[in-house]
Amino acid sequence: MQQAYDLLLRMQRTARLMVGVPDYDAYVAHRRITHPDEPVMTYEEFFRDCQDRRYGGKNGGAIRCC
Repeated sequence: MQQAYDLLLRMQRTARLMVGVPDYDAYVAHRRITHPDEPVMTYEEFFRDCQDRRYGGKNGGAIRCC
């Protein structure tokens, strides 16, 4: 049963990444393990950062098509 649940979670994560929804929980876990003394962005800050990185953002970044 646990394997089926783990597979479902991986499929959900993959589907979200395919449509451009970033994985905040994975980000938080990574930051707490690799950078424990640095602050973690809120979900809103994280989502905005991902959108800026993907679409160019307000700092004049180039918009990519591929």
